[in-house]
Amino acid sequence: MPTVSRLLYRFLGGLFLFMLPCFAAQADDNNALELLHEPWNALLMQHSTLDGHVDYQGMLEEEDKLLDYLLSLRKVNPRNPAWSSNDAKAFWLNTYNAAATYLVLQYYPISSINDIRVKTVGGQKSPWDAPVVEVGGQSYSLNQIERQMLTAQFHDPRVHFGLLYTAASAPAPLAEAYDGTRINQQLDAQARRFINDPTFNQLASGQVQVSGLFDAYSAEFGTETASLLS
Repeated sequence: MPTVSRLLYRFLGGLFLFMLPCFAAQADDNNALELLHEPWNALLMQHSTLDGHVDYQGMLEEEDKLLDYLLSLRKVNPRNPAWSSNDAKAFWLNTYNAAATYLVLQYYPISSINDIRVKTVGGQKSPWDAPVVEVGGQSYSLNQIERQMLTAQFHDPRVHFGLLYTAASAPAPLAEAYDGTRINQQLDAQARRFINDPTFNQLASGQVQVSGLFDAYSAEFGTETASLLS
């Protein structure tokens, strides 16, 4: 008759073998997402300036690679049950930023993205409301991605430090693609960099002046702002 230790060994061994496919599937999903975002990651790493902004002139020379990346998103199921919430958050941040960049390139050079008017059926729309990217067979505007796919789903005000608003008063973009396995560290780093940048925020004793970003999204930051500023 097997001893208790043998029975325990067999049980743990069987449990480990049962879990192996789960670990393998998770690793496959992570690898697939990394490969999906690699073109966007490479473009950002190559065309980010020393002060942390996008080099649109340089990006324009590789516009075809950016378009190929955006076209690859058409086949992606953004509600993939194998994705973690962090994977989905990273996906939509990358999608928004790549789509916003491509939109700017279509009208480059421009002084502000707000000057863009996108031709649509029946007229023109702002760059925020026009459909600019297709994911999984559905078209999205930048506002839809920000409000529906990010803000409403994740309730994480840090995404506003990660979105490429393409404005001088906005946070400089991260010089790499967002990664679900590291997104908390990436967004925390973005928040710290923006908050401690005196161009946007003055935190001297006795006088605090913060970016209009906090006013624009005050309902989302709420009490979180105090902890971010500490």
